[in-house]
Amino acid sequence: MPFINLVVRGKQVVLPGSIGPAAIHIAGDTIAAVTDYETVPSGCELVQADDESIVMAGLVDTHVHVNEPGRTDWEGFRTATRAAAAGGTTTLIDMPLNSIPPTTTTAGLKEKLNSARNQCFVDVGFWGGVVPGNSNELEPLFAAGVVGFKCFLVHSGVDEFPNVTENDLRAAMPVLTKLGAVLIVHAEVPGPIEKSSAEQSREDPTSYHTFLRSRPRAAENEAVDLMIRLSLEFNTRVHIVHHSSANALASLRTAKQEGVRVSAETCPHYLAIVAEDIPDGATEFKCCPPIRERENSEQLWTALKDGTIEMIVSDHSPCPPEMKLQDTGNFLAAWGGISSLQLRLPIVWTEARRRGFSPRDVAKWLCAAPAALVELQDRKGALVSGYDADVVIWNPTKQFHVQGKDLQHRHKLTPYEGRLLEGVVERTFLRGRQVYVHGEVGERPQGTLIQRRDVRL
Repeated sequence: MPFINLVVRGKQVVLPGSIGPAAIHIAGDTIAAVTDYETVPSGCELVQADDESIVMAGLVDTHVHVNEPGRTDWEGFRTATRAAAAGGTTTLIDMPLNSIPPTTTTAGLKEKLNSARNQCFVDVGFWGGVVPGNSNELEPLFAAGVVGFKCFLVHSGVDEFPNVTENDLRAAMPVLTKLGAVLIVHAEVPGPIEKSSAEQSREDPTSYHTFLRSRPRAAENEAVDLMIRLSLEFNTRVHIVHHSSANALASLRTAKQEGVRVSAETCPHYLAIVAEDIPDGATEFKCCPPIRERENSEQLWTALKDGTIEMIVSDHSPCPPEMKLQDTGNFLAAWGGISSLQLRLPIVWTEARRRGFSPRDVAKWLCAAPAALVELQDRKGALVSGYDADVVIWNPTKQFHVQGKDLQHRHKLTPYEGRLLEGVVERTFLRGRQVYVHGEVGERPQGTLIQRRDVRL
């Protein structure tokens, strides 16, 4: 038997298929066993969760824009991973764009790795990018360790990462199928956006509803239909990122029922904020696709309940506050992106709890499903013997008001400022080491750089 150096136990431990009293026995980096609550070997450290606190696997966030190298003034590995640790996230996957260079070549990945080393407070993996003309880079990138590939069907917001057309996808998808790689897709097509934006350009740019009409549901609906068709044609595994439009849910449901290899995620802001409540000029709420109406949000919750949407990720997309143009309140010109990496658990729990969901649902959406997306399901996302000893302890009843100054993100602007949330992260353990406790992040980065299938970089 391995030497057990740490036991984390509680009365509400979320395990696959159950929640109740249990003890997590940890040997070094790994969960050695999950036992009954009373079993604690002599000579080991014991961390006892309060009776009302939840013990759960560390969160996995597969949609984070770290922006380093090149735009470290937007965010960076040090600040992003500190925020992750404070929010109970022990694994994040960095998006391939907004950094300079983007992760669309092996040279770009090498620069990313060099920037990340010795800076990460949690484990970090990397997406590669699909852009026009880089099909010959996909196999080398996959061999070098990216967990999969990201593309945009509409302008990404940065010129270094151009969007693809259907013809570009027809060149890339056979390669991805051969590799067994997942393609994650920003699913908005340009046509409906260009048409609507031209119409909205004559309207008040400080009105949120002007911006909302400029990114119509049709852009998402047509994009989802396109990706379902191409996934079926090429047998490529496709994942729709930050899904917003409820109108496309029927297509996703049907495709999944028919065995198409398609999945989807949504984000906290689409579940906790509604268009009707966004004040004019409040550009901190801008993101793409946009936050839609209340009835749309409730349909997304229904899709989570029935499994049409499998997971909730942050889409942490920060920028310097001045890029939000709060002085003019111009939604059409402001940068689109919301920073919520540290707040994902309490935002989701606050809304899920009042709809009758349980911590087991939250663990599925925030831990297990994202881990499976990037093929870390045999290592991350659950409290199981043999898995990495990634653990979060959080209090589901304790409340707090969001204050930007308390966030570990590089920039503190947040649309959640002043919002009352439930669910306070108390401790975070990364591979058996405590990296966050009661408001304090550890002093030394202890994260590793990971790649698909349990090979560490």
